[in-house]
Amino acid sequence: MDQVLGQIAVCVERGKINMASPFPPDLAGQNGAEELTQSALDAGLSAEEILNQGLIVGMQKIGEKFRNNEAFVPDVLLAAKAMNAAMKLLEPLFKADANRFKGTLVMGTVAGDLHDIGKNLASMIIQGAGWKVVDMGVDVSTEKFLDAIKANEGCVVGMSALLTTTMANMEQTVRAIKEASPATKVIVGGAPLSQEFADKVGADCYCPDPQRGAEFLESLSAGA
Repeated sequence: MDQVLGQIAVCVERGKINMASPFPPDLAGQNGAEELTQSALDAGLSAEEILNQGLIVGMQKIGEKFRNNEAFVPDVLLAAKAMNAAMKLLEPLFKADANRFKGTLVMGTVAGDLHDIGKNLASMIIQGAGWKVVDMGVDVSTEKFLDAIKANEGCVVGMSALLTTTMANMEQTVRAIKEASPATKVIVGGAPLSQEFADKVGADCYCPDPQRGAEFLESLSAGA
């Protein structure tokens, strides 16, 4: 049983989606995350075991590699595709289980900013860590963030900015969130940001990379 979970983790980490996938070349013609997940289910493993001990482990590893510049955007995208292929088999089993996710993260790029690659990567890694991600997209106004908080009680908010010109919008949004809902945790990230900026605007966590966000959320769920 442990062997198949380890194989699933490797397939997610390496981006091996299924047997038909030619990537990575050294695994061509071998079972991928999709087939191995089905095998694990057939062998009697629970969806929770497969998620926590296989899929999430693989996503954590690729997240760490990305943070350390040992993996790049295409590697993370392939890993996310491998995980999604496996999750299609698990999702029907989780539908009746409201406790499947550790929590909800509302994620969006701030008003005036149309960049979404960093946000999307962070969303994939955080979803892979067991969180439900509500993706608000790009150019998200303060009002939309506040509405999403009301619609997703107890959520954490993540926001990104890639332009120095939109950092002021991020500051405005963080302050509005903290004023309207002081208990809501806010994560911020993006190339022009710094820990000093995050402290200044009142964010709870500055994420120089997606894995840091996943680690912060894990600390929240562990302390819940």
